[in-house]
Amino acid sequence: MSHKISEYFANDPPSFFDELATKPKGNNLPPEGSSNSAGSTSSAPNMMSNTFAGFFQPPEYVETPEAGEDFVKVGDDVRNLWELPRENEPGKLIMPGIHLQTDLVDPISVAVTQHLGEAELTYRKILRVDDVTQDERGLRTLIHAGCYRTAVNLTGRLLTIYGQGYGRSGQPAKHSPHSLQLWFTRLALLAKLGEFELLNSEAEPFGQLTSPDVFYDFYPEMYNGKSGSIACFSFRLLLAELPIYLGKPHIALDRLSELHVTTREIKEHYISLHNKAAEEFWQRRCERVLHSIINCGLMMKKFSMIDDIMEGTLLKRSNLSKEDRRSLYSAWGRIYLQIGDIFGAEQKIAVSRRLREINSAPDLRDLVDKGLIAVAKNDFPEAYVIFQKALHLDTGNTMILNNMGVCLLYAGKLKDAINLYERAINLNPQKSLNESLLVNLSTLYELESNNSKAKKYNLLRLINRYKPDLNISIEICLKLQTIN
Repeated sequence: MSHKISEYFANDPPSFFDELATKPKGNNLPPEGSSNSAGSTSSAPNMMSNTFAGFFQPPEYVETPEAGEDFVKVGDDVRNLWELPRENEPGKLIMPGIHLQTDLVDPISVAVTQHLGEAELTYRKILRVDDVTQDERGLRTLIHAGCYRTAVNLTGRLLTIYGQGYGRSGQPAKHSPHSLQLWFTRLALLAKLGEFELLNSEAEPFGQLTSPDVFYDFYPEMYNGKSGSIACFSFRLLLAELPIYLGKPHIALDRLSELHVTTREIKEHYISLHNKAAEEFWQRRCERVLHSIINCGLMMKKFSMIDDIMEGTLLKRSNLSKEDRRSLYSAWGRIYLQIGDIFGAEQKIAVSRRLREINSAPDLRDLVDKGLIAVAKNDFPEAYVIFQKALHLDTGNTMILNNMGVCLLYAGKLKDAINLYERAINLNPQKSLNESLLVNLSTLYELESNNSKAKKYNLLRLINRYKPDLNISIEICLKLQTIN
């Protein structure tokens, strides 16, 4: 599958830490900071509880194969290097298959039919599987349009062509770069959509991609003696992270630790060969794994482990740029905020601020950091003013809008908070009908009046017209019961 698909995944940082620590590469990327949700599953009634709770939230997305790895040009022999299964290990082969006999349904259409009637569905204009070419170009079109469930359904058709469709699990299959990248895309889409039960079932045959038939060496005639892993590195990372989504971070931590050991060994192999480009390439992969390990640490509240990784590994890299170092200190400070250590957070964020170019004006990162500190100190009016300045630098940013709305609520300005969210949605419905903003606004409607259902129905109408998919259910977003 073409690596061009990666550009359509760029807006979806894998998780809290990666979003904080990854420098934006374009204007379409969200800024550093996690969206705040009023509808936290926490039992605490505090609307800010999700901001500094210190727990892992399932990632919105996992990037496509090797997205963002073009910063260092290396050959396939470097990119695909991986340890082969040892000779004394059993040679169990990977025999995957689709677990759904029918396509994934569109839950937005179901909710609209139940709450608003079928007539409203005439306004729902989204791409269906038959509206695109039945190939990777069609898959890119669907992902670009945000039609993720439809994209999952298309991967099912394409994998059926490979003999890995419904009912084929447990049946022998040949693997190729294209078929494995189709599987990676399908499983990554399921992760984005929160379809974790199906994700777990369909990912199970792959294990940790240690079977011999996911290596070129298994097919010498097909690949002319080519060696290395057919499966991309991002696929290995996704499978290692999978238990996090299922509430089993301790298992994910073990898997990620093993992945880090192997990745570091490969990096050291290239150090011994004095291959600087390959060393840098695998160093970046080591860091990607460490970011995932930090996410596990957040969920497990292993804050001392996070400190060790940040100080002892990530910040010790000799060729770390000033901007990357600044980004990491900012992320570290926000982690301290999650555990309620305001003094520690201020120290880390002060280092980040000092790394900014001399005489330059505060940028988005500075303002968001400063606003979060103000929130932690319960100075909501000051935090609102700071976030307002940040919004001028990135108009329509939903993370900033969410924070501003929460600040208004805690300053006793419920109606102003509602007006802020409604104005943002009216100005840019495609962008502002964000899941966390929808949860917040629905919660505010309930605080405002016992008759909130009509306003939620208006939100559902907008979702129907402007959102091909949501990453969380209508029941959670709008707090509307939908009968299955």
